[in-house]
Amino acid sequence: MDGLAACIHGNFNLDPFSGAIYVFRSRRADRLKLLIWDGSGLVLITKRLVGRRFTWPKLQSGPVVLSKVQFDAMFEGIDWTKLKEVTARKPVFL
Repeated sequence: MDGLAACIHGNFNLDPFSGAIYVFRSRRADRLKLLIWDGSGLVLITKRLVGRRFTWPKLQSGPVVLSKVQFDAMFEGIDWTKLKEVTARKPVFL
């Protein structure tokens, strides 16, 4: 856990105590580790997919920011890169 926090700070110059969710993927792409500061301590969550792999963004410089919908899909093992953003329509009452 401390190693992941050091990686966040040292490699990306980000604050692991900011409250953001930092996601790390295993080489086999079947496991995720999430590191989160909850206000009183660091929380480490691990998830392993059975028979599938997590979709991961293409390599780029720096971290990738996901929307809540993209993150939820990724965490469930859904290919979040194929999600289309839909604008919510407001209801009209007649």
